[in-house]
Amino acid sequence: MGFMVQIMQMNQGPTHLRLLVPSLVTGARAGKSKFIIGDGNNFYDFTYVENVAHAHICAEKALSSGGEIAERAAGQAYFITNMEPMKFWEFVAVILDGLGYERPSIKIPAPVMKPIAQLVALTYKVLGPYGMPVPQLTPSRISLLTCNRTFSCSKAKDRIFYTPIVSLQEGLKRTIDSYSHLRADLTKREGPSKSYLLLGSGKAADTLLWRDRKQTISALIVLNAFYYYFIATEYTIITAVSKLLMVTTFFLFVHGFLPSKLFGYSLEKIPSSSFHFSKERCHQNALFVRSIWNLIANTLQSLCKGKDWTLFVKVFSSLLFLSFLGSKSIQCIYLVGVLFAFTAFFVYEKKEEEIDGLANKALSLGCKVKSDISNKFLRSN
Repeated sequence: MGFMVQIMQMNQGPTHLRLLVPSLVTGARAGKSKFIIGDGNNFYDFTYVENVAHAHICAEKALSSGGEIAERAAGQAYFITNMEPMKFWEFVAVILDGLGYERPSIKIPAPVMKPIAQLVALTYKVLGPYGMPVPQLTPSRISLLTCNRTFSCSKAKDRIFYTPIVSLQEGLKRTIDSYSHLRADLTKREGPSKSYLLLGSGKAADTLLWRDRKQTISALIVLNAFYYYFIATEYTIITAVSKLLMVTTFFLFVHGFLPSKLFGYSLEKIPSSSFHFSKERCHQNALFVRSIWNLIANTLQSLCKGKDWTLFVKVFSSLLFLSFLGSKSIQCIYLVGVLFAFTAFFVYEKKEEEIDGLANKALSLGCKVKSDISNKFLRSN
């Protein structure tokens, strides 16, 4: 007598989901867990691994019982599931939520994703030999994530008397508990971020990284007022500077004669020492100016030798960028600069690992392409 059990591919359990759960966590850390491909209503059948083992025991008992029961059970193929069909994206959401990550909520239609997946697959065919990683987004995977995959266990229930011994919810709980080391609260970065260190770890960092919301909003209000009063009006430089000095003078004068307490609020006076530069500070500023001047002089000397191509490309690219900025209006540069300052550093702090990973991949790909081009050029010569 022969016996076969056809097991669902989407087995559930601490060991059978050893690839699915880590990949879900990786996607969640990259900010991809918020998306649902399709309408999210496609059902899947899942099987907890202990139920698969139990099905084999049921089959062995049916075969060893002899008689009509053994004859009906022998030589058949059976679907073994938890007999609890569940929406696939709800299954994913339960796992991510249990590990402390964001649940999928934004739906993207499958007809929109399939052309994108085909374009990614085509790009991989071209750039794959140069080190491009295997894409996770493929047309076949889009189809798999949006289809219904449910199976009937009525035959197994009728002939080998199979019934699940571990419910789907209990299986999910055990699976989540077995991946406790991947929880979101255990993967937080320790120490200050690169953005915070780059911005000087002071008030400027707290403002641009939105750590002090009151200070950030105050800075945005001041910058907005500065824009509409000095830049949007298209004053000349002399007019704008004179008006700025007028506003500063008026503020300092009014602030000077106000009492130290006004309507029960204390007004902190600006000490006169704030307007004086110490000898040490003047010396530091002079050294800074001298270092900048020497850097420019050394750069010009190196360019005059005509040997350092890397330096030439850097200087030429910088001047080209400045030329591009010069073609834009001061209003455009100001708005883009403020928007960049208050968003770029904030986003980089939140997605530091992902952005660094993409940058490293792009750098390695560029180095490989450069190496291949150099080798082909040398061979042709």
